Amino acid sequence: MSADDIADAYADVADKLARWRHLDRLFAGRYRRHQFADADGRVLDVACGTGRNFRYLSNAREVVGIDISADMLTHARDELDRLGLDGSVHQMDAQALDFADDSFDTVISSFSTCTFPDPVAALHEMERVCDPDGEILLLEHRRSDAAPLAWLQDWRAESHYEKNGCRLNHEPVATVQRAGFSVENVSPAFFSLISTIDATPR
Repeated sequence: MSADDIADAYADVADKLARWRHLDRLFAGRYRRHQFADADGRVLDVACGTGRNFRYLSNAREVVGIDISADMLTHARDELDRLGLDGSVHQMDAQALDFADDSFDTVISSFSTCTFPDPVAALHEMERVCDPDGEILLLEHRRSDAAPLAWLQDWRAESHYEKNGCRLNHEPVATVQRAGFSVENVSPAFFSLISTIDATPR
């Protein structure tokens, strides 16, 4: 799927995803807090969606969110205002970020590398805009190490991608390594369906 196709797919579900924020907090909140609570300085949230990471960025001096979907960003703006955070959101393709080199102290992204048409290009853009002394923090779903769950993911992968633009059985650590990042820490969780990944710019 192209970036425009993905934007169209998320336009159809943006309102629904915003309504499900409490369910997301119940399921994914602990992982978001664990991975992003220490993000500091000027923080870029790539593919921020409806702004579900924003509440966990209390150490950030400034929060900047980007997403390909204008409909998702409408909810992200509301979330920034509701939380009283100093920040802004912008419609932008993660594979071609409209920011200067080294302009963020921390770059974060959650459940996103599965959706980018070219995830390596998007990761290189995250690296480009991250200060050399900064860090890149990812929270991703992945193909489970548990055989029954992996079988189910493989079985649903094609139809799930065609409907949602999401690679259900992707391997985010392999993608990060393919992008040439130095991976500092990987922590699997929830039947290995979720991984937190800490990386540093080259």
